[in-house]
Amino acid sequence: MLNRRNMLRTMAAGVGAACTSSLLPQHLLASPTSKTTPKRVIFFMQNQGFDPKTCIPEGMSSSSSLAKAKLPEPIKALEPYKERLHIINGLHGLHTSPSHSAFFGALGGYRGSDGVPPSASTIDYELSKVLPKTLLPHLCIGMDSIENMTTKPTIATLSASGAGQPIFMHSNPNHLYQMLYGGISTGDIRLQHEAKSNMLNQIEKLAAAKGQSLPTADRQRYNQYVRGFENVNGLRDRLDTVSDHLRKFAPKVDERYTKPEFETDWHDVLLDLGISALTSGITNTLTIGSGRGEIFGAWKGLGIEQQGHNLGHMEQPDNPIWIKIRQYNSRMLVRIMEALESVPEGSGTMMDNTVIVYTSNNADKQHTNGANWPVMLLGNFDGTLKTGCFTQLNHKRPINALYTSLLRAAGQNVDRFNMNDKLARKYDTATGPLKEIMT
Repeated sequence: MLNRRNMLRTMAAGVGAACTSSLLPQHLLASPTSKTTPKRVIFFMQNQGFDPKTCIPEGMSSSSSLAKAKLPEPIKALEPYKERLHIINGLHGLHTSPSHSAFFGALGGYRGSDGVPPSASTIDYELSKVLPKTLLPHLCIGMDSIENMTTKPTIATLSASGAGQPIFMHSNPNHLYQMLYGGISTGDIRLQHEAKSNMLNQIEKLAAAKGQSLPTADRQRYNQYVRGFENVNGLRDRLDTVSDHLRKFAPKVDERYTKPEFETDWHDVLLDLGISALTSGITNTLTIGSGRGEIFGAWKGLGIEQQGHNLGHMEQPDNPIWIKIRQYNSRMLVRIMEALESVPEGSGTMMDNTVIVYTSNNADKQHTNGANWPVMLLGNFDGTLKTGCFTQLNHKRPINALYTSLLRAAGQNVDRFNMNDKLARKYDTATGPLKEIMT
C-alpha cells in the first residue's frame, strides 16, 4: 500500500512554497501523532429513482441488524461490506417536488425543477467547506450517453455553491484528465494542456479588462465569469506545484478515453479520475451524477439497449434491466471502497474516515411525489455514523435531516439544513440530526 502520509506531507511542503496556507489541506500538515482526522464524503446520485425494494433485504420491515440478512440481487456486490452499510428507508422530500428530478433540490433539500436555478447551496458544497481544505474543494462528475457527454461535456444540475450559483460537473474524461493531470502528461495531452492554459490566461486578462468598462450592474454579473476563469487558472497553477506527487496517482490513459466502444467505458474512466482525485488528496468531496440529474442516461455497455426517459417508466424490482444498472452501481461503490481501503491513513485507512451517500435525485421512482426517499450509507465517517444496519423511519423527517446529520458528523453544530421554521413546521417533526444514524 502507498504511504500516503509521507507523500502528502511532501506535497504540502511543495504547495506551501507557492500557495497561501488557506489552500493547504490542513490535516496534511499535522504531525504523525496528531489526533485530528481527515474526512471525506462521496455522493452517488442515480437518476430515475431508487426503489426501496431493490436494497431492503426480503422480509425486513423494521429497524434491525444486517448481519444475518441477505442483500437483494441488485446490491449483492455489497454483501462483503454489510458491516459498513446502513440502509435508510422512510425519509421524505415532499417539499422538493422531485417528479422527474428534484435537480438542485435533491442535494439542497428545497424545491427544484428543470431549468430552475438553485435557491441555496447544496449539502456537498457545504460539507466541502467544513472538511479540511484541499486544492480542489469539490469535484463533480456526470455520467450519461456518449452523445450527451460529448455535446455537453459540462452541465450543472445537482450541485450549487449558493443561490443562483450552480457547480458544473465534468462528463468528458479527456477534458477532466487534462484539467487534473495535463501538467504532468507528455505528447499530445501535454501540448493541448499548454495551449489551453495559454488561451485561458489570455481570456482571463481580456475579460478582466473588458469588465471595467461596463456599467456597475453589468460589471458585477460579468465579474462572475472572470472569477470562473481565475478559479480554473488558479487550480491549474496549484496542481502544477505538486506534479511529482500527482504522478503516483494519475490513471493510465488508454483507448477507453479516446475510442470508447460504449458510454460505460467513459463511466468507468470518469470513476477512475474521481477516485484518483480522492486518493491523491486533490479533493475530499466528490459528487457522482449517474444520469447527470436529468431524465436521460444510457448503459449499452451492460447490454441495455433502452435508454433515457423510458427507463424511468419501468418498475425497478425484479426488472433485469434495473438489476444490471444497480449491480453496476454497486460494483462502482466497491471500487471506491477498495481504492480508499488500500491507502493507509492515521491508524487505519482512508475508508475509515469516509462516508459514501448513495441515493437518487428523484426519491423512489420516476414521477414521484417524494414521499419516500431511500438512502444507503457506506462507511462510518471516522466512527460518527452507525453501520451494519437497516433503519426504517416513519416518513416524518425530510432529507434535510440527513444532511444535518452529515454536517454534525463533520463537526458542524447545526440543527437544520436549508429549512426555515415555517417550512419545518409543515415538513419536519423534529430538529437536529437523525438520532437513528448517529453514534
